[in-house]
Amino acid sequence: MTTLSTATARRVRKRAARHPYLTALTTTRGRIGLLLVGLVVLGGLLAPLLTAHDPTDQSGDTLLGPGGAGHLLGTDDLGRDLFSRVLYGIRADLEVIAIGVPLGALLGCAFALLAAVHPVLDTVAQRLFDLVLAFPGLILALAITAVLGPGRLPVIVVIALAEIPVFGRQLRGAIIVQREREYAVAARVGGTGRVRLLLRHILPNCADPLVVQLGVSFTIAVFLEGAMSFLGVGVRPPEPTLGSLLSQALPYLAQAPFFAAGPMLSVTLLVLGFSLLSEALNREIRR
Repeated sequence: MTTLSTATARRVRKRAARHPYLTALTTTRGRIGLLLVGLVVLGGLLAPLLTAHDPTDQSGDTLLGPGGAGHLLGTDDLGRDLFSRVLYGIRADLEVIAIGVPLGALLGCAFALLAAVHPVLDTVAQRLFDLVLAFPGLILALAITAVLGPGRLPVIVVIALAEIPVFGRQLRGAIIVQREREYAVAARVGGTGRVRLLLRHILPNCADPLVVQLGVSFTIAVFLEGAMSFLGVGVRPPEPTLGSLLSQALPYLAQAPFFAAGPMLSVTLLVLGFSLLSEALNREIRR
């Protein structure tokens, strides 16, 4: 009994000594989420090695079923290989998401830090957040596309703009809570300046909710990019994206349901993986 208790205590101490982010990745949710996201990401990154077909090459073999004529997932309505189009579609989605979400997070955090410096800047930042939030995501996407035209740039801009108020409000609220804590009060009493207090003492203690929000934002960005491509205002054809593949498959769901299987599975795995990762991080951070 004593030996068992000692071993349990050691495991608890070892777990407590680990960084909560690493601990979250060792939980069941974290492992499954990391596995799902990793599979999809690797598929996109290794697309040129995993398929010998060009995603834009057309042939006369239209709407072939999976495995027909050497096409693992079949072909689309123009005879293009669906497996290669799904892999390259994943790559295109990951590129815009990997740029748009961190860009929006950085800008949102920058506005929140400025808001914490002076009350006037705080008012300006809040009104800016309200202005962006006043536009639904798809309306904002249509407006940006009308100015910039379709392509990767407007998708990145829309994702970044959508994330600015999310991260800005998140960090602003965390700063308001943290600057009333004992350590912040003691630092101010000790003569620490406002900017130094904010950057050196308060900001590191606000990082955890932002990391969790990253996982949630990646999930939302997958849907936003997919919706833009589905409506035809995203990445320009013939370059594939998961959303455009689903849009092209819609008229053929009854005739060729396999058409939508690849992009639908990829979107599901990405969303589920990011959701599990963010949930695992949130649970571990709140312990």
